[in-house]
Amino acid sequence: MSLMIVLDSTIVAVAVPDIQRDLGFTDAGVSWVVNGYLVAFAGLLLLAGRLGDLAGAWRVFLAGLGLFTVASVLCGLAGTAGMLIAGRFVQGAGGALAAAVVIGMIVRLFPEPAAQARAMGIYSFTQAGGAAAGFVLGGVLTDALGWPVIFLINVPIGVAVGLAGRRLLPRETGTGLGRGLDVPGALLITGGLSLGVYSIVRTGEPQAGPAAAVTGALAVLLILGFLLRQHTAARPLIPLTILARPWLLKANAAVVLVFATGMGFQFLNALFVQRVMGYDALGTGLAFLPTPIVIGLVSLFVAPRLTGRLGPRPVLMAGLTLLVAGLLLLGRMPVSPSYATDMLPPLIVMGLGVGVTVPSIIMLAMAGAAPADTGLVSGFSNTAQQAGGALGLSVLAALAAGRTASFPGPTTEALHAGYTLAFQVASGFVLTALLIAAFALRTPKIKTPEPRTYASSTPQKH
Repeated sequence: MSLMIVLDSTIVAVAVPDIQRDLGFTDAGVSWVVNGYLVAFAGLLLLAGRLGDLAGAWRVFLAGLGLFTVASVLCGLAGTAGMLIAGRFVQGAGGALAAAVVIGMIVRLFPEPAAQARAMGIYSFTQAGGAAAGFVLGGVLTDALGWPVIFLINVPIGVAVGLAGRRLLPRETGTGLGRGLDVPGALLITGGLSLGVYSIVRTGEPQAGPAAAVTGALAVLLILGFLLRQHTAARPLIPLTILARPWLLKANAAVVLVFATGMGFQFLNALFVQRVMGYDALGTGLAFLPTPIVIGLVSLFVAPRLTGRLGPRPVLMAGLTLLVAGLLLLGRMPVSPSYATDMLPPLIVMGLGVGVTVPSIIMLAMAGAAPADTGLVSGFSNTAQQAGGALGLSVLAALAAGRTASFPGPTTEALHAGYTLAFQVASGFVLTALLIAAFALRTPKIKTPEPRTYASSTPQKH
């Protein structure tokens, strides 16, 4: 499922210019093709994680997979911008159900730090493999058959994964739905994130008027309402006591900044390659290909060894330093860049940085969690990732669109000015995460939970 989600996101990134042209999105508004998914994903992750604890992770995973697959059909058949965004919201809900239980299952199945580092490396390698395939496949499908096919291709993949999952997934029993779900809390946080992203996107559009300020204020009220709900609910999505843990807040602040940068980089660099450098969809996919290849190799072979030898924090700091360097190189590209000399080097540096950053930052976000807290902390970390991606993409897309709209020069130069400004701001996000890792994080002792026994999904031989 992780492969399927990443495959979908990278395919969509390559196809964004075609989708914008066919469905009439504005420069800032086209970010909703990605953000519609991310907002629903982030807003429902905590509810999905709690549901996994109550109903069993395997049931929630398969339900999310089915919803994601059905929503992919809706996206592929969408004839208007509104229909596509609605389909992406439903996809995000399905993705949340499936993804919310994945990291917690990895932590419980591989409790030892060394084994957990290897498992996280494989997890990151799987994501990188999906990204590599997505960039190329997205370009081929978009050029040959049109962008709707990039969503419809999820259908056979979803069916195959569902059949395999029913056979292979460990059968966790869960504690029972009678323990309760905080549905109002999930609606409040999803609404707050949605309106917050909407208000940010509107600031990048001409003649935004007071709508952005009004929706921004309403978003703040909904998020405050969510916190109040967590204080009063019998079964809150986030017990407020967990927000009193300094380590958790510091680690996930870095998570937000890293994933805000990653999603913004992927989205805006795809637009840069097509709209400034003049590549078609296939050319864009091939241009991006070195990054996921490097990420996959580093996350599978290098990051686990470094993390096992040095610990996650030094590895994270090294990765963040590489990310800052790569983004600064992107922010200095000329108006007529050469791929070999101006684009390829920062793409390789970014791949090296992401390959060691993502496994180590996920381990740090999960560090110190008690066995009973792994699902909760995993859900909180996943929410930070997706909310950070949605908010970061909104901010960077709005900055790029605003700079482009105000630039007095020709269109290509205006687009270049907007995208390079966004890359420079993104480097500031990562630099802030690096400062948090250097001065605020001190690795706690990673608690080793007892391995959980699962009922077999297949008959046992005696």
